[in-house]
Amino acid sequence: MPLRLLYDGDCPFCRREVHWLQKQDRRGHLVVEDIAAIGFDPAKYGLSIEQVQGSLHAIRPDGTVVSAMDAIRAAYEAVGLGWLVAPTRLPGARRVCDAAYRLFARNRVRWGNLLGRGCKRDCSTRFH
Repeated sequence: MPLRLLYDGDCPFCRREVHWLQKQDRRGHLVVEDIAAIGFDPAKYGLSIEQVQGSLHAIRPDGTVVSAMDAIRAAYEAVGLGWLVAPTRLPGARRVCDAAYRLFARNRVRWGNLLGRGCKRDCSTRFH
């Protein structure tokens, strides 16, 4: 079974990264699901809409849910590029990368709008 990555299709950075990961996935080990899609229900994964809007989530084949940088690490591993994110697992680097991800996640929509790559739908009320 593949890793399932829950991403925000309204986030231009997320869309770009997911598109790139899908192109790298030559073995079919990654399935992506847009949390901004009509009918998306996070409850089927035991998550709330606030949780999935707050950070990236991945569901491993065994049902384990990981989020934030751990979800990114899992996605890169799934497509055979785990070596690219391996340094982010080192103790000092892990702390810095995890903090940088949290900062990015809180500001991704605002930064996307500043760069002219805003939401494909109105998302101004979805994030603070």
